[in-house]
Amino acid sequence: QVQLVESGGGLVQAGGSLRLSCAVSGRTFSTYVMGWFRRPPGKEQEFVAAIRWSTGSTYYADFVKGRNTISRDYAKNAVYLQMNSLKPEDTAIYYCAATSGSLYSLRYEYWGQGTQVTVSS
Repeated sequence: QVQLVESGGGLVQAGGSLRLSCAVSGRTFSTYVMGWFRRPPGKEQEFVAAIRWSTGSTYYADFVKGRNTISRDYAKNAVYLQMNSLKPEDTAIYYCAATSGSLYSLRYEYWGQGTQVTVSS
């Protein structure tokens, strides 16, 4: 079992930065891939980034490359999403997730509650 709790969302002006955090716990999470997803208002959920906990290998959606960085902290059992140069179209509910599959898996088994990110123009 894996438990995930997101934090760090909020209201920010365009061009600003936010760092989302995901606290991770569970017996087997160290063998999992951790991911970030988002759901913009009125749109479908989309993949943002993923990281393999054990190795730190990362995989990003094309639209976030160069602006977002996913990372993990062994000591704090946390996964982060650093978001820079934020745009109004980044406004969404952001979710932390975990899968026992590959770095490129489309099937995530565990989900956090989500945290709201709002970017004003």
